[in-house]
Formats: sequence, structure tokens, C-alpha cells
Amino acid sequence: MSRSTDYERPFLIGLTGPIGCGKSTVARMLGRLGAAVIDADSLARHATEPGEATLGQIRERFGTGVVKADGRLDRGALARIVFSDTAALADLEAIVHPRVRILVDEALRDATDAGTPFAVVEAIKLVEGGLAERCDDVWLVDCPGSIQRERLATRGMSADDADRRMASQVGVRERAGARATRVIDTSGSIEATRERVEDALASALAGAIDVLPFGAVERPTR
Repeated sequence: MSRSTDYERPFLIGLTGPIGCGKSTVARMLGRLGAAVIDADSLARHATEPGEATLGQIRERFGTGVVKADGRLDRGALARIVFSDTAALADLEAIVHPRVRILVDEALRDATDAGTPFAVVEAIKLVEGGLAERCDDVWLVDCPGSIQRERLATRGMSADDADRRMASQVGVRERAGARATRVIDTSGSIEATRERVEDALASALAGAIDVLPFGAVERPTR
């Protein structure tokens, strides 16, 4: 994958995976190992805050019913539209994704200025949002569906809601799997997952030592 940009940036790992599989857990582990963690899903929420041009574009496309009286996006109302209409979802993504890419680039510049040797961009729509092609390594965080359901139940999600959320992300594994450099299986213990993450990071950086702008990151000793 290409690292060509208009500035020298850290080695970039793209992190994605279906809901309940632990991509945020893996991102936190990488953060403790020295990564600058960029949450693209959080940036997508920021991109639709009042004052952002993106919000006006959403209102123009989907109507005033998706904006609350206080001027903030009614995410529930918008979700009810796009989750049942693939064309509407595509329109929403065409509005939001370009702004998210800009915000990710800004975060990468901050990481570069801070001297961070590697960064992680975490996104459920890593491939669809055009972020995967910017990454040097793409990791798919995955686990069996039965474990997904168990984890979602511990979050207080009903079985029906869990099934709907999982069904809405059915293509994540296929699209991300086709682009993934590595697959991180999180079905075991947290300690087993941490070991897999450390091994994957060591392998990724070992292959990138010559291009890292700030030198290699040492693998932590257990």
C-alpha cells in the first residue's frame, strides 16, 4: 500500500471489523503500545455537528425531519431512513466520508508533529470510506457470530437489536477481508488477544523499518 502524501507521516494501520468483535479493544492496546489512535467513527459524528457544512448537506438531502429543534442531527431519525434504503445510505456516505478523510489527515499531521512512529485509524467503514487505500497495513478484527451476540448482550442490547446490527454489517467481513493484511482473532481471552496484537504489530513494523520516519518501535516484553 502506498505511503505517498504531501508530508511525511507515521506508518498507518487501518483497523476494522464487525460490531462486537473488539476493534476498539485492539485500538486501545495499540494505543498503549505507542500508537496515535484515530477514531474515524467519532470523527464522522464530529463531521455532522452544527456548524459543519456536512450537516447542511444532510438536511438538504434527507429533509428537516433529520434535524432536531436545537439544530443538531437526529441520528435516530436518519438511521431509520438509511438502514432500510441502500441508495439513501450510499448518499449519506457520499456526503460524510470526504469530510472524514480530511479530518483523518489532520489527525495524522498532528501525529507527525508529535513524532509518533505509527498511527491507527479505527473505522467500521474503513474500506467503503476510502481509508483502507491510505493505510500501510489493514487489520480485520473478527470473532464468531455467537461471541458477537454474547458481547452485545453484555452491553444491554436485545437479541433482536443485535441481529439487526449484525445483519446491517454483513458485508464488513467480505470487503475488509479482501483488503486485510492481517486478521486478529479476538475469540480467546484478553491476554491471548493482546499477544496476537503484539505479534501482529511486531511483524508489521519489522517490514516497515526502512520507511518509518522516527525509527522502529520495540516490541514490549511480557
